[in-house]
Amino acid sequence: MKIAVITGGSRGLGKSMAEHLAAQGNDVIFTYHTRKDEADKVVASIEKHGRKAVALQLDIANHTSFASFAGALKTALQQHWGREQFDYLINNAGVGVHAPITNTTEEQFDQLVDIHLKGPFFLTQTLLPLMIDGGRILNISSGLARFSYPGYAAYAMMKGGLEVFTRYLAKELGDRRIVVNTLAPGAIETDFGGGAVRDNAELNEMIASQTPLGRAGLPDDIGAAAAALLANENHWMNAQRIEVSGGIHT
Repeated sequence: MKIAVITGGSRGLGKSMAEHLAAQGNDVIFTYHTRKDEADKVVASIEKHGRKAVALQLDIANHTSFASFAGALKTALQQHWGREQFDYLINNAGVGVHAPITNTTEEQFDQLVDIHLKGPFFLTQTLLPLMIDGGRILNISSGLARFSYPGYAAYAMMKGGLEVFTRYLAKELGDRRIVVNTLAPGAIETDFGGGAVRDNAELNEMIASQTPLGRAGLPDDIGAAAAALLANENHWMNAQRIEVSGGIHT
């Protein structure tokens, strides 16, 4: 049995990852920002299927809270599993900002830096002492780091930086046998970015028309991919960017 730590696991892609990893036989510790009610539902769903789950509050943009979060994580590991270390870390928590370069504010840019770059960098740094040797890290990027849609320049820049971070982590953590990869979803039907892909029929149809498999992605497409990448047998893939987008813009 492995223990996965997932940031932003109370909804959307993080929720799907938590559920798929639990179905694969893993236990889960995931974070939520403000919606404890949603987090409690995910915990109940995972426990209903016979796995353990714990939800911890975390604001990924508040980097000064990471030390106290690590303390809460260590306490949860000891109380619920009698352990001091976990096995997998998924840096998933994020927000979307849609604005042309000419209209992007410094406040929006700084928010994206704090959540998508500075957050994963320093949270990973803080949690590495609690990760087992031979563990796994999965950083969640975006197809927008490969192809370009107007209005997503700042967001895509952050994801591009996260992909570089993946490669350097893999290099520097090799002596601990920690495997690090990037998972890059395409356009997915969630509430991310105001639910545009899910709720805007015209946008959804446009994405489907540009995707060889003929539809936009679903949360379970990404949850299943994350579980596959973290499967026990998949230990030799390292420092890679794996895009799960149905082949859009191939």
